Amino acid sequence: MTSPGTTSHSTRREHDLLGDRDVPADAYYGIQTLRAQENFHITGVPLQHFPRMIEALALVKQAAARANNRLGALDDERAAAIEQACQEIVGGALHEHFVVDMIQGGAGTSTNMNANEVIANRALEILGHAKGEYEHLHPNNHVNLGQSTNDVYPTAVRLTMLLSFPALAEAMDHLITTLRAKREEFSSILKMGRTQMQDAVPMTVGQEFHGWATTIEEDVQRLTRTATLFQEINLGATAIGTGITSDPRYAKMATADLAELTGIDFVVAADLVEATSDTGAFVTFSGILKRIAVKISKICNDLRLLSSGPRAGFHELNLPAVQPGSSIMPGKVNPVIPEVVNQVAYEVIGNDLTVTFAAEGGQLQLNAFEPVICFNILESTRIMTRAMNTLADRCIAGITVNEDVLEGYLRSSIGIVTALVPVIGYAAATEVAETALETGRPVADLVLERGLLDEKRLATLLSPESMTRPVRPTATGTIPVVDPSADGAGTGIGTGVARDSGEVAPPVQEKQDF
Repeated sequence: MTSPGTTSHSTRREHDLLGDRDVPADAYYGIQTLRAQENFHITGVPLQHFPRMIEALALVKQAAARANNRLGALDDERAAAIEQACQEIVGGALHEHFVVDMIQGGAGTSTNMNANEVIANRALEILGHAKGEYEHLHPNNHVNLGQSTNDVYPTAVRLTMLLSFPALAEAMDHLITTLRAKREEFSSILKMGRTQMQDAVPMTVGQEFHGWATTIEEDVQRLTRTATLFQEINLGATAIGTGITSDPRYAKMATADLAELTGIDFVVAADLVEATSDTGAFVTFSGILKRIAVKISKICNDLRLLSSGPRAGFHELNLPAVQPGSSIMPGKVNPVIPEVVNQVAYEVIGNDLTVTFAAEGGQLQLNAFEPVICFNILESTRIMTRAMNTLADRCIAGITVNEDVLEGYLRSSIGIVTALVPVIGYAAATEVAETALETGRPVADLVLERGLLDEKRLATLLSPESMTRPVRPTATGTIPVVDPSADGAGTGIGTGVARDSGEVAPPVQEKQDF
């Protein structure tokens, strides 16, 4: 039997608390990573599936090496080798050696040791030694100097979130831009709006798409603001926040070095004991992801409903046909892009519940469940990013409108009578609506037949400008209307140019306050 540190043609012998094990000779990881591989066959998703996580771990280790070197705790030669190894990893090298499962026991210890061992073995090569010759540079004694999993792992996870979320924000911006382009394309096309699945009042198709764009835009800002919570870190807290085994100056120095390496304004938490056990930032951030998921799923519900048919549904919108929809029904095409985005949303909503339970389950001075928190948030961020881009490119960009269908709904709907209420009054409008519902006759015909309005006045009130944005009768009987080309048109908050849209009759049934 070979002794610890020796190497055969295919393995090398390493030693830890539990004894000796043979590690593949070409592996940059070591014995503790090997044990973690054996213990945690959970998700089948190893660290290497999240490159940003690996980069974050390397950056934290590099910052620690710099600080320890300046403090005199780590000599120049070892510090330089560790820094070089870390930079290579940040550049994409050796990621295939980060092999532990994302979900693991030990509060992230296996992840931290995977990083320590890969960095140590690469640093040994840089120094001219063989992998596993830890007497020259050790994963714990040197790479993990002045550190604990309990400050390294939470710090690396927070950095990972900060490195990962911009891709989601960019995908959201792309979706917003695509929706706004449709707003412009469909700005002059009228349709019936609906509330509680019933006819409500007219709007433009462009207004509907603009509303979707706005609801996503709100959360780009929330996502960015919430991510700043991750800039407060507990690096230097070591085991429970007391800083045991680290230099009193280490926390501030290592945090400053990490800020310099990343360009992110990290700060040391005011209370390291509290920060070591607190996972509140993850709960808040996951909640924003859930909020986004709920909104995007609602949009997809609308798209599926509005495109339903083509003969026995709403059939207002045509979604791009991206694949045949049935193995048995010829000609069927399904809304598969909104459907897959719905499913992504459900996954994100479920992930948020997992994060909530894991955060609540923390005990005393440490939350042992940060690995599942990390995995679920990163997975939510990743699949939401892909879903946003897929929805924009494979669905929204190719949507067309069935104008004949929309016109038919408008012509037959009683909802347009609401536009007449300020002029003929609520009671008369109700009578017209009831008759239209009973007889199936158009609202406009009934209004003219009863002499409530002449054709010119009726046409003015039923014009797109009058029915799709705020209007107000004036003393002279004109209606100023916000210019639909102005910013904020249709929202009631724009600063468009008022224009005369024609004469209107005064209220005849009841006084309306405006």
